[in-house]
Amino acid sequence: MRNIAFATFIAVFIGLGYWFIAPKFSGHQQSMPMGSSIVAVQLPPDFSEQALIGRSKFEANCAACHGTNAVGKDGIGPPLVHVIYEPNHHGDESFQLAAAQGVRQHHWSFGNMPAVQGITRDEVSAIITYIRELQRANGIN
Repeated sequence: MRNIAFATFIAVFIGLGYWFIAPKFSGHQQSMPMGSSIVAVQLPPDFSEQALIGRSKFEANCAACHGTNAVGKDGIGPPLVHVIYEPNHHGDESFQLAAAQGVRQHHWSFGNMPAVQGITRDEVSAIITYIRELQRANGIN
């Protein structure tokens, strides 16, 4: 009887530990409502002129999936203000290629990203400036 009680206690302990810890390692909280922000983003005190243009282009072309200020949307698209997208891992040309050709799913479980129709390299460059300024304001360099 004592062994059964001890085994039950251990099973419950492991189960609770998984329930509390697993979401932290999955990239986002699993209990979030669909479309809610994945990360909190601190805005810089001000944006450069190029970043303001990029912000406008981002809101028009990217925010539907990546969220306002690139916070991501649970179940829809990843945050771009995230260490995965730091310049040393995803350089500026990665963003250009993603917009022009789309991207196969590889870091997150959101599915493939389609190409962004009707956007120019110059517009994507402005968007990159905006994203990089957001990243720097959040300690991602």
